[in-house]
Amino acid sequence: MSSVLGKHALKWIPLALAGAVTLAGCARDEGFYDDRNLDYADVEPASPLVLPETRDTQRYRDALPVPEAASQPRRDGVAEVRPPQPLTVGQSTEIDYVEGREIGDQRWLVVAADPGSVWTQLESFARQRGLDVQESRASDGVLVTSQAEFRLQSGLREGSSEVRCERGGQSMASCLDALQTYLSANAAASQTASATASSWSAQRLENNDPLSLRQDGDGWEVAIPYAADRVWAEIHHYLAQDFDQTDERELLAAEPDNYAFLVSYLSREQRDRSLLQVVLFTDTNEQAREVRLVVEPRGDQSVLRARATGEPPLSENAERELLERVASYLR
Repeated sequence: MSSVLGKHALKWIPLALAGAVTLAGCARDEGFYDDRNLDYADVEPASPLVLPETRDTQRYRDALPVPEAASQPRRDGVAEVRPPQPLTVGQSTEIDYVEGREIGDQRWLVVAADPGSVWTQLESFARQRGLDVQESRASDGVLVTSQAEFRLQSGLREGSSEVRCERGGQSMASCLDALQTYLSANAAASQTASATASSWSAQRLENNDPLSLRQDGDGWEVAIPYAADRVWAEIHHYLAQDFDQTDERELLAAEPDNYAFLVSYLSREQRDRSLLQVVLFTDTNEQAREVRLVVEPRGDQSVLRARATGEPPLSENAERELLERVASYLR
């Protein structure tokens, strides 16, 4: 019996020795496995690596070289930087060099050139037609002849001009037609004419006040630094071109006496909601809303508002989206 137990004990001896050797490492202060964190406990910084002077400098360069920029002189004070003109809906529509505008019995021309260039062409037109010039005030943009009075001013859109031809305060259609034909035929010369070549450069009749989109209670409005009749005529011209998409945006009626428009408009949030309903196989009956756009006179200025004709009212996002689109016609 004892011999059998001795044989079993001998079998466990190798395993016991292996375990003893393994556990022996744990008796060290540092442990069996070397803790590398201890190597940095009392470390001292070494001197930086220096390449020999005899090295080939072509082989050693910056990993990310930074080019040297030319120094610019420092400007004192706050610089007036004009922001870039955004691409707007109104700018994407087709614009002729000379276009007509009207509201009621008032008519005038809008020219896609600055007043300085147009004034030069206006003087040339008077000479070519043999008009008897009685008064010429370039600083005011007024050219008076025995046949009619021409008035020139900056247009609502940047870089444009407005020209009126009147007699006794009434627009002369024949005069405007002749002037439009002349300006269209001389468009190239008018576009390249220098504003400084005319005495008009003594005073620029430009309104630099920007359009202002602001909150009005729970809605929005656009403050416009131009008279309501000019604003209505300009908006009407571009609404007729831009609001021609059935079931999305459409000009339904124009009311010059009230400086108002009736349009149908499907906002972006309505279009997105319709798309989601199509995906979910639910009701897709999203229709354009009827909206009344009104230009309210405020003396030499005006305010543009948009209100739904029925219930519910337009959401703030839809109202702002529509006003931004229409206001872009004036930039």
